[in-house]
Amino acid sequence: MRADASDWLTLEAIPGLGPDAAQRLLQAFASPAEILAARSAQLERVVSASLARAIVQGVDAATLQPGLAWLAQPDNHLLTWLDPEYPAALRDLAAPPAWLYVKGDPAWLARPMLAIVGSRHASPQGLRDAEAFARVLSEAGLTIVSGLALGIDTAAHTGGLAGLASSVAVVGTGLDRVYPARNKALAHRLAAEGAIVSEFPIGTPPKSGHFPRRNRIISGLSLGVLVIEAALESGSLITARLASEQGREVFALPGSIHSTLAKGCHRLIKQGAKLVESASDVLEELGRVLPASTPVVAQVGGGDILLETLAGGPLILDQLASRLGLTVEDVSVKLLAAEMDGTVAKLPGGLYQRLF
Repeated sequence: MRADASDWLTLEAIPGLGPDAAQRLLQAFASPAEILAARSAQLERVVSASLARAIVQGVDAATLQPGLAWLAQPDNHLLTWLDPEYPAALRDLAAPPAWLYVKGDPAWLARPMLAIVGSRHASPQGLRDAEAFARVLSEAGLTIVSGLALGIDTAAHTGGLAGLASSVAVVGTGLDRVYPARNKALAHRLAAEGAIVSEFPIGTPPKSGHFPRRNRIISGLSLGVLVIEAALESGSLITARLASEQGREVFALPGSIHSTLAKGCHRLIKQGAKLVESASDVLEELGRVLPASTPVVAQVGGGDILLETLAGGPLILDQLASRLGLTVEDVSVKLLAAEMDGTVAKLPGGLYQRLF
């Protein structure tokens, strides 16, 4: 556990101390210890008199025990605004979280990320699309970030975990609980293979006001946000708006004009979001900001090797795996990407055919 954990947890427990005030205090003082040791008159140069009094008064030591006990457990971390490991993508936000609880490996937060969000009541096709896009984009080197909700979020995390770059969940509760409870198994996988993140103290229950704050972190961590199925009143549109305000790219998957779950995406497209039909649409748009080491679309789709192998005619999965010298699982990922890019089609009988 970090040596200054008690100071950070004390600061966090001060009533009325939000992200704006916390950032001002951390810019004015060298550490949380200095903030807590400051006199009221010094604090009032930075925050309101009532907040300064609350800081001077402090908190009951018992208030800190749940957080300290949680941090004492393996793979539980507190990442603060003063730490060099704090995600660079969040530093430029108007009100960045002063601290992040992280369950899992904090190193995932330094990777290039793409947010995939959408309806909690997604259609079967929407769920398939979210998982497929997430898997292909994770294979391309983009860590998939979402909010652990049911529906599109769940499918996005599942697809991200199946790819090389894994997935990160940002939640609106304390990390000692899973919301919704139905995603407990998924949360355990994320903690083991990626990370779960929250700015809320241990013990915090789900509240409606927490989720817009969660959404600003989802979009803030990401190079862009892809919306898959969203009604006009969907919270996913809040995430998309925040992404636009933060200077991130916004992508939307179109749907039927008769579907209420497509109306939010269509509105985003009318407002300037990039219409997405394949994973390559996302990667082409993000290519100018992706690190040079990130695989390109051709690598995701298997490149010329896969297409050359199919040039002689349709083949089944096992035949492709044998000729390419790859596992069936690896070839499945390449075929999925190629299908989404429109270069390969699946035929009856489990055959795959090159389209051009």
